Amino acid sequence: MSPYNNEKLYYKFRMGLKNNAEKLDTIGDNHIGTSTETPMRSDAFTLSADEKINIIKDDVQHIMETLGLDLNDDSLKGTPNRVAKMFVNEIFGGLDPTKKPKASTFENKYQYGEMLVEKNITLYSTCEHHFLPIVGRAHVAYISNGTVVGLSKMNRIVDHFSKRPQVQERLTIQIVKELQNVLNTDDVACVIDAKHLCVNSRGIRDIESSTVTSEFGGKFKDKETKREFLNYIQLETKF
Repeated sequence: MSPYNNEKLYYKFRMGLKNNAEKLDTIGDNHIGTSTETPMRSDAFTLSADEKINIIKDDVQHIMETLGLDLNDDSLKGTPNRVAKMFVNEIFGGLDPTKKPKASTFENKYQYGEMLVEKNITLYSTCEHHFLPIVGRAHVAYISNGTVVGLSKMNRIVDHFSKRPQVQERLTIQIVKELQNVLNTDDVACVIDAKHLCVNSRGIRDIESSTVTSEFGGKFKDKETKREFLNYIQLETKF
């Protein structure tokens, strides 16, 4: 093969890498998700939480040193360990399936047959494209199929799936699917209204915009039922 052909192949290879990188940047900058399930490797839980913290701590330290920060300063020296613990135990704790809340169900003995709505659930998540916060409210509803679930469990389910790198569309779907499994009914709905700091604090820097997503299952696909749910979440709650 001639040197010319070698150069052509190398050029194509480099252009391929560049085009792929641009494609991946486009997906991230446009906040496009690729799966309704959180993308996880098969060996995701081979390491213990402490082992992950030690590895991430070193990586955070390397990032900070690369940025030119002085880790000998009292204010900064503990940051790598704090960030590592926060990643593993807190803001990405929802990746661990053992932390998923146990949502016990109970017989609907009082025969409540209308929808139950839990609105204004505080939501803190993290954008998987830039690792910046997503902050908002989730509104969740279901119609009993003979069983009910404790109110706080609905909040805990929202919190669990929020505590992982997320795309808002996926988060909405995951909340609905989990409640459908728990309650053994398709009649579940979720609406999320949230601000994405990857939009508000970087890129376009639009501090006023928010993102609304919804997922409607079973009876909630009916126009009247959907309208009833949406009317409920617009009610102003005062104490």
